[in-house]
Amino acid sequence: MTVGSEGTRLVVLRGNSASGKSSVAAEIRNRFGRGLALVGQDNMRRTVLGERDVPGAANIGLIDTVARYALGAGHHVIVEGILYADRYGDMLAGLLGDHRGVSRCYYLDIPIEETLSRHSSKGDAAYRAQVTERELRDWYRERDLLPGGVETVIRADSTLSDTVERILHDTGLAGLPGRAG
Repeated sequence: MTVGSEGTRLVVLRGNSASGKSSVAAEIRNRFGRGLALVGQDNMRRTVLGERDVPGAANIGLIDTVARYALGAGHHVIVEGILYADRYGDMLAGLLGDHRGVSRCYYLDIPIEETLSRHSSKGDAAYRAQVTERELRDWYRERDLLPGGVETVIRADSTLSDTVERILHDTGLAGLPGRAG
């Protein structure tokens, strides 16, 4: 079932915890404006459903449904999260295959030591206390890429601004207007 239009953009942004995915997605939206939906794994999984990240969890289908709905309504979409390849790969492949517009996938490849450093610099002390170094190490998967070479790998030396600019230009979002109102 096709979804979206030739004019919609779908961005899949993956990487380990504390790799910068949410910051990148938020800055893309900030620069683009209205008309770009953020479909965050953490929001769908933890906030909406209150579930753990396990194979076959309900959030996988919810992410797919929300992304498809937003694309069908004419929004551009960023699907953002750890999105382990073995758990989310089939859903993402289906979504990418069904999307009629421009689709691009990015993987933030951040080494574990840099991941730990980024996590320790987060302003939310309660979150830092809740998510420990042990958990970050347990969750970490080195280069957990989707099959088929569909992802552009972005390394740790790419600044937030550079990463955002790259995605805006690669997807064509840089040349599109946000929605009024």
